[in-house]
Amino acid sequence: MTYSFTRRAVLSGASLAIATLGSAPLFAATRIQRLVSPGGIEAWFVQDATVPLIAMKYAFDGGATQDPTDKPGVGHMVASLLDEGAGDLDFETFHERLDRRAIKLSFTSRRDQFRGSLRMLKDNKDEAFDLLRMALTSAHFDTPDVERIRAAVLANLRRDSTNPSTLANRKFFEVAFDDHPYARQAGGTVESVPKIDVADLKDYVRRVIAKDTLKIAVVGDVDPETLARLLDKTFGSLPAKAELTQVADVVAAKAPQCVFIPLDVPQTVVTFGGAGVRRSEPDFMAAYVVNQILGGGGLASRLFREVREKRGLAYSVHETLLWMDHSAVFVGNTGTRADHASETVEEVEKQVRRMAEEGPTRQELDNAKSYLKGSQMLALDTSSNLARALLQYQLDKLPIDYIEKHSALVDAVTLEDAGKAAQRLWGQGLLTVIVGRSPLAAARSTTAPSPTTPPPAAVQPGDTPSAATPATPN
Repeated sequence: MTYSFTRRAVLSGASLAIATLGSAPLFAATRIQRLVSPGGIEAWFVQDATVPLIAMKYAFDGGATQDPTDKPGVGHMVASLLDEGAGDLDFETFHERLDRRAIKLSFTSRRDQFRGSLRMLKDNKDEAFDLLRMALTSAHFDTPDVERIRAAVLANLRRDSTNPSTLANRKFFEVAFDDHPYARQAGGTVESVPKIDVADLKDYVRRVIAKDTLKIAVVGDVDPETLARLLDKTFGSLPAKAELTQVADVVAAKAPQCVFIPLDVPQTVVTFGGAGVRRSEPDFMAAYVVNQILGGGGLASRLFREVREKRGLAYSVHETLLWMDHSAVFVGNTGTRADHASETVEEVEKQVRRMAEEGPTRQELDNAKSYLKGSQMLALDTSSNLARALLQYQLDKLPIDYIEKHSALVDAVTLEDAGKAAQRLWGQGLLTVIVGRSPLAAARSTTAPSPTTPPPAAVQPGDTPSAATPATPN
């Protein structure tokens, strides 16, 4: 059952405009409202009184792409410090108030957005939104707090320096995007983080956190008038316009390429991928469906069936589409024993090449469509998950009634569409990054390539969310 209607209403006592569009049922019946507060703050809003909770997800354009070129990690440091004391509250008092009211507040810097999350009981909404207001407008960035967070970030970076999955993922993006901001490490590096000072943190906040790029999604037990008041109080005093550095569109480096990074670990990790399909492109849905068939379907995917079930080469193997504001890639990962790594890579390449050349079968297409349509509502099972999805739809510039249109868009993908999308995604082969013990290098070529440079002879053809509830792509 779906709902499809539009309504304009003026609520007494406030110049609050609401355009209401129906969607598929979530709890009892979900109605997504476009709410505009008296101060001009816009949000997509679902009023739901099933449980006395409110969940809000929001984002500002910018993210890690706005880090200084020589100081990656500034946005990440800001995200870690906004709740470390703000307004007239020091670190301990701020967190004591969060804990006392069971308020969940967090920030994160993704590639293209600086995002935030707020979740609270209905009765604690005024205090929760007030704490968020202080964090966004008057964070302290006191030296002891900055140094404590810096030490924690550096400890994580040093630990990650021996994590094969992290190394493979980082190298993939470095090779795919070269000198573009997408090649940088959003969390910073052991070289850059020590150079970040308080002036960098405050400048990032000044440039990025502004009303003109703000997107908000709210789900929970609150009426429109009250929510409008809270949004104006929380976000109303932010700068009107952000001062963002322009970021160019970019296409990921052409495959095939292979990079080997020697690391003495028990399991060899393989990250593979290539140029993807941007969310705004007409053939995105076909790519989304066919990717489900190849590597996104868990136990039912071709890669899982061929690599794990038939040959026992890996415990898991998967692949996902990752779209960003200025590019798109597909990314896959698997792990295997060092002496099976060469065979595993060859099998992945084989299945990718086969899908590019032959496309999916009718049965695979029908099964993928059925799964994707059925999984959509299961993925929107909580207020936080629904708010996260509604935020992503806004960032992707999708219509407010996208939930009810999703199944029809999936159904419209033909076998021919899927075949063309498969050829586009995988017809050029793979950009592959292998991290593991050095015997793998001898298995791949007579001379091991350097850890940072692709080998002269490229590997021949054989690196992420769902359109229903996108994994956070940025």
